[in-house]
Amino acid sequence: MTTHSLRKMLTAVDRWYRRHARVLPWRVGPEDRDAGVKPDPYLVWLSEVMLQQTTIPHATPYFERFRSRWPTVKKLAAASWEDVSAAWAGLGYYSRARNLHACAKAVAERRSFPQDAKGLRELPGVGPYTAAAIASIAFDERIAPVDGNIERVVSRLWAIGSDGTEKGWRAAKLVIAARAQEMADALPAAIRAGDLAQALMDLGATVCMPREPNCLICPLNAMCAARAEGDPDRYPVKAEKKATPTRYGAAFVLARGGEVLLVRRPPSGLLGGMMMPPGSAWSEARLDDPLEGAPGKFNWQRVGEVRHVFTHFALKLDVWRAEAPARAKVAGEWMTSEDALAALPTVGRKAVALVIGGAKQR
Repeated sequence: MTTHSLRKMLTAVDRWYRRHARVLPWRVGPEDRDAGVKPDPYLVWLSEVMLQQTTIPHATPYFERFRSRWPTVKKLAAASWEDVSAAWAGLGYYSRARNLHACAKAVAERRSFPQDAKGLRELPGVGPYTAAAIASIAFDERIAPVDGNIERVVSRLWAIGSDGTEKGWRAAKLVIAARAQEMADALPAAIRAGDLAQALMDLGATVCMPREPNCLICPLNAMCAARAEGDPDRYPVKAEKKATPTRYGAAFVLARGGEVLLVRRPPSGLLGGMMMPPGSAWSEARLDDPLEGAPGKFNWQRVGEVRHVFTHFALKLDVWRAEAPARAKVAGEWMTSEDALAALPTVGRKAVALVIGGAKQR
């Protein structure tokens, strides 16, 4: 693609963004940017961490609560891990919460966010994409963040495919990233790098969608190689997904009046540092001893099963319930059912909710 064609493309995207930019709570829109309002790197960073593997409708209430409770990175850094993990519960991918807290402490210690991707990469939990997104959106560095939306738009613009294997898809992603960077490098002085990144994200989310892209209203339809081929839906050509394995375990919901017993998981590993009902280890086969991991010899009764899908496996938990005497001594923390449901990650919430629902029906 010639420099002239590339600049024509960039101008078309910018004009479209100025008319159709999504209104998002962490975004400074193009008109406000023109008026001199600068994005807050703290809010950009917070939104990018929350949006990894999560939809905007699901992440938005969490973002609003975090912003209200901890309006600056300094306040988030000063918060306890228990408060941060409880506020994160239900958002998934809990290593992100640990990294979020560690990164906030690192930024507060240095008193500000680094203003380029290289410096941002040195912060805990900030990978190449997140660093590029913050540097571009918050500081207008000419670097291309490539999320799923941008990946799809660029793949279709240049008809970048693959053979459908893991190796082929990795190679295609490198080409896509290089093309996206070409766009950032070719930006005219009048177009901000942050606006380009967000314009491509919006274009992929609202027009160049995974299925049945709305090519008729796309500002780049005349320049799109995939559309010229007649089948934009086939791009990008990703590797086929592998079957998701299943693991098994048990969750033990011990009740005492209107309270339930929770324990905090070890700081490392899946759901590290999060509150959960006591439970067994998770394994590839069903437990030989169904009460493995039960906290004490109570009258345990099985109430059902819950299923939850993590990134690399699906989990099936047998859920057990028992009543504890008022003075029972058990390791853990007693919480009201309402507080427990608020503090638990999704899989733990499912287990407790199953017990509470069953108790109401009895």
